[in-house]
Amino acid sequence: MSETDATVEIRSGVELPARREEIELHTTDGLRLVGELALPLDRDPVATLVTLHPLPTAGGFMDSHILRKAAARLPALADLAVLRFNTRGTESPRGRSEGRFGEGIAERADLAAAMAFVAERALPHPWLVGWSFGTELALKYGLEHGIDGAILLSPPLHRTSDAELDRWAGATPALVALIPEHDDYLRPAEAAERFAGLPKLRRIDVAGGRHLWVGETQTRRVLDEIVAAVNPAAAPLPTHWPVARVTPVRAAAPRSPVGGAVSARSAGGSRPA
Repeated sequence: MSETDATVEIRSGVELPARREEIELHTTDGLRLVGELALPLDRDPVATLVTLHPLPTAGGFMDSHILRKAAARLPALADLAVLRFNTRGTESPRGRSEGRFGEGIAERADLAAAMAFVAERALPHPWLVGWSFGTELALKYGLEHGIDGAILLSPPLHRTSDAELDRWAGATPALVALIPEHDDYLRPAEAAERFAGLPKLRRIDVAGGRHLWVGETQTRRVLDEIVAAVNPAAAPLPTHWPVARVTPVRAAAPRSPVGGAVSARSAGGSRPA
């Protein structure tokens, strides 16, 4: 059997083996949030990704395509646990989280609920992976929790104050920021200025990148950079997988330019994140 016959290219709509569990998070202000935990199929994870989705009022949710593909691929390819959840008031095919959008303020309790779940399950070496609006939550509240680091995908820096950024200057957790060349909100030159006070930050300017990270080439770049930070022994990621171990999945039904789950749709939208 040839390699072509024996393997399938890993692209949108391919879900690799994992233990997948629908979970609920409970906030200190009494809300129930819905989510999913994906774990390596037959071994313990070496680290944990706690994902924070883009702006829900622009269509962002736990199935925004980069986060969905991280959960579909990284437990198998990089031995990572991937926790996804809908912040308050956000709906996806998994369900609707209680409450309503809190402008990035009330969501402080949502992140705390996720981190309490990580501690309860003894999930190792947690990293925050925020995308767009999710980066604001990571920057504003991430240092309140025992994280190993945070990865920022297309950070707009709309809601993060200079004082909140300054707290990361001497912080122990690692900080990585992927800045798309053609971002809608924060491009490399502006990012260099805004992040100038964070000498430990690893800024990765992505040539040709866009806020939505649309297409398999950009998806792979993002996932490779995540794995290079969190579990470098697994990088770069393979692009093919044995056919017999692949589960084809239906993408979540598109709801908006931000929340669509096919590779041509994703998380960002046309308004500020």
